[in-house]
This record gives sequence, structure tokens and C-alpha cells, in this order.
Amino acid sequence: MVDAPQHLPARAPRLRRVGDGELQVRHRVLHGYRRAFRMAGEGPALVLIHGIGDSSATWAELIPDLARTHTVIAPDLLGHGASDKPRADYSVAAYANGVRDLLSTLGIESATLVGHSLGGGVAMQFAYQFPERTERLVLVSAGGVGREVNPGLRLVSLPGAHLALSALRLPGMRFPVGLAVRLMKLLDTDLGQDAPELLTLVDALPDETSRDAFVRTLRAVVDWRGQVVTMLDRCYLTEGMPTMLLWGDRDSVVPVRHAYGAHEAMPGSRLEIFEGAGHFPFHTDPARFRALVEEFTGTTAPADWSRDRWRGLLREGRPAAGTSSAAGERDLKEASERSAT
Repeated sequence: MVDAPQHLPARAPRLRRVGDGELQVRHRVLHGYRRAFRMAGEGPALVLIHGIGDSSATWAELIPDLARTHTVIAPDLLGHGASDKPRADYSVAAYANGVRDLLSTLGIESATLVGHSLGGGVAMQFAYQFPERTERLVLVSAGGVGREVNPGLRLVSLPGAHLALSALRLPGMRFPVGLAVRLMKLLDTDLGQDAPELLTLVDALPDETSRDAFVRTLRAVVDWRGQVVTMLDRCYLTEGMPTMLLWGDRDSVVPVRHAYGAHEAMPGSRLEIFEGAGHFPFHTDPARFRALVEEFTGTTAPADWSRDRWRGLLREGRPAAGTSSAAGERDLKEASERSAT
């Protein structure tokens, strides 16, 4: 895919103060749909891709500091945040295309991609579709590296999900939902680690259009059996791509064992575990998260994509064998069976 990454001595960052106006949501119309995004700073491009039901606002606390040394672009994926929510293609591949087209309109040819949850799957898909435009990958509690996922998301993928989501918005429902979330927090459950984010996701679906986009996106990646999309069968293509995995050890949405499986499947990747953190480690410990991202981008060289090397890796067809994740092994077996038919 790319030449082996070079490790560079840590560079002294050139700090730049970010103006308040830079963090405001901007818009670009692409293919007839309005896409929202935040953009701030100067320097190497850093793209922050949020998870399902979320928006660029999830990165708000991190953007000002990261933008002192990077050009930070945080899009609202189609169907999310302030972007349009049409009846459209909400597949991971379509999201990767949308990120590419937004970067093209902004004059950005290549970038380091930081993807959280669904955004991690989008970042991996971007690197697969556009390796020549991907400098590094930072995968945060990423989807797409195993079948397992929180049972609640599997339930929402079933028929009738619109009615259940609509019921959460009925008058008087906010109190019992909030009470249940606070109870999970008080009982110190893994799901309770992300209590504030759970309430935020409920608030992010105020109308039928938002709920429809959410369900369409979810069904593109999850069904009643778990995650539908996996990149494990292509993880060997990340050889030479500087890749860092960041995970909370109490993640109840995408379990931390997925991190260990992906780490084994991605040659040369780096794994950092946030103890006591749930699905949003960058909210639990933003200072450590920021320091890791800055250190990673400052001490690794951007991937140097080679068409010949990419062709060679594809011809070798090395599977992501050796992963200790049972889900990963099952995915690889299924991929082999499909290729044999």
C-alpha cells in the first residue's frame, strides 16, 4: 500500500491562536445537498469524523488546541448535525466519497483522518478507496473491525425502530430517560460511562427527518446479528500506513477486544487504551487524547503511497490472520467462504 512509515524526532509545534469565528459551522453544497463542517487553524490537515447520531460538535473541546498546529476539518456527515438529511445513500462508502469531495472543494489533497465509532469505519473506508490521499489513520472506538455491537443498536435496526425513537420524544419522556441514564451512571455500569452522550444522541433526533436518516445510516452498518460491514479482510493493506487505535477499556458499544483484534490485523499499528473510559475516550480524557494525536502526527511521516506496492499487496492477498478476536476470525472465515462461491 505504502512505504514503511518513518519515525521522526518530535518537532516543536508552531502554535497559533484560534479565533472564535473559526469554530462556527460553515456550509458547502455538494451534489445538491448542503454539507456542514467546522474548519480552523493552519498546518497539516487533520480530519475529525464523528460517529452515528453525532455531529462535529462532539470535537468542539478539542478543535481549538489541535488547530494551533493543524488545519482541522470536522464535517457533519450527511444526515447528521446541520447537514441536509435527504433520502439518500448512507453507506460507509458514500460517506467516504463525501469526505473526499468536501476536502477537494477546500483544496486539501491529503490528510490524517481521525474517526470515532462509525467515523472510524468511514476513515478506514476512505483509506481503502483513496490511499493516495490518506497520510495517517487514528481510529477511536471504531466500528468495522468485528461483528459485535451493543444490543440496543441491533434492536434499533429492526422494523418499527422509527416508532420507538419517536416515543423517546413524547412529552414527559425526557425525565424517565434521563433518570435511567443517571441510574446507569450511579451503578457504575459500562454503558453508564457514556451517560451524557446518550442523552445528547436522543436530543439529536428531534424530528422525523433526523430519525429517518439515523435509522438509514444504522441499517447500512448494523442488523439484528450485529455489525454488517467489516474491514478486517483488508486490514493488511494498512501496512506502511501510520495507524493508531484509541479505545476505552469500558466501551459497551464497540468492546475493547475489537481494539486488540484490529491491532493484530493492522501491521505496525499502535494501540492506546484509556482506562475507565467508555465509548468516548476523547471526552473522558481530552488532554491525553490531544497529546497522543499531536505526538503521533509529529513523530511519524505521512504515508507515501505507491501504486506498485498496492498492487503487490493485493496480489499477495495476505489475510488478517493471527487476530485473537473471535469476531475477527469469524469474519475472515465468512470472507473466505464468500470468495469460494
